[in-house]
Amino acid sequence: MNLQGYIVRRVCMLPLMVVGITLLTFVLSHAVPADPVSANLGDQAAANPAVVAAFRHQWGLDRPLPEQYLIYVWNLVRGNMGISISTHQPVLIDLREHTPATIELALAAMFLSLIIGIPLGILAAVRRDTVMDQLGRGVSLIGVSIPVFWLGIVALFIFYARLGWAPSAGEISPRLPLPPFVTGFVVVDALLAGQRAVALDALAHLALPAIVLSSASIGVITRMMRGSMLDVLGEDYVRTARSKGLPARRVTLRHVARNALLPVITVIALSFGGLLSGAVVTETVFAWPGLGSYAFQSASSLDFPAIMGVGIVVAVVYVLMNLLSDVGYAAADPRVRMG
Repeated sequence: MNLQGYIVRRVCMLPLMVVGITLLTFVLSHAVPADPVSANLGDQAAANPAVVAAFRHQWGLDRPLPEQYLIYVWNLVRGNMGISISTHQPVLIDLREHTPATIELALAAMFLSLIIGIPLGILAAVRRDTVMDQLGRGVSLIGVSIPVFWLGIVALFIFYARLGWAPSAGEISPRLPLPPFVTGFVVVDALLAGQRAVALDALAHLALPAIVLSSASIGVITRMMRGSMLDVLGEDYVRTARSKGLPARRVTLRHVARNALLPVITVIALSFGGLLSGAVVTETVFAWPGLGSYAFQSASSLDFPAIMGVGIVVAVVYVLMNLLSDVGYAAADPRVRMG
């Protein structure tokens, strides 16, 4: 099977995955043992039967669950995710406003994960049982062990409250105006608008939450890269390349690291999806106006349309990243396409 046929086969599976995602998201969001009427109207209003009946009828909560699901899927096919109970505006508009901030944060965290995790994993494997190897394993262990919410609180306390090196929580300083909306990425939009001071301020606000969010993925990528490098270093073709007198740097980068990256591709793709879902805690700690904060507010008020919208977006990103990892793996390793 060639690469084009492999891609077509994987893409044809996406609709079935999306249907499963919508069903799972709907069931989980409605399985919460709480009443959205009390969460949105309060106990006094919820005590009025007429108000409760009107609220349930307005948001379709008086219909059977199978009928609610079919109505939701039919609206979703037409590009309608419903109206948010909390904001009273279309969920698509809310997602359009909040998703770019989360993607910007996730991209920054993934960039840090790649430039730190891959080189550190390579050095730890090449210099096995040395100080560098101990450092790599220590970073990996700490990264996957420390809870993100605890690390975020400690980082804010040390670098903002104590040392004053980092700016306050938020996406941008309150004294600065937001740049015109083009991409939704504040740094990019500020650069496009020629607002250099706003771009630098947005980068300063982005640094600390990106470092905190990338901690777990740095640990995972470092550990995976080190293990994969150690496996490849024992291969016959590596010993052959060394016996031919090739420089150690060339053998490491061209023959070892290149082949060791193959299993890491899947980890990188899934880690990016994990960054989006893990941003809920990070954005709450750093008051980042992204998808995580929107999901937290929606869950607090039992805003079913918003909860389902966020769940579908994150799940679709996971599916797409899994698809990209499969395609990238197949493009890098012909044995996968021929298998």
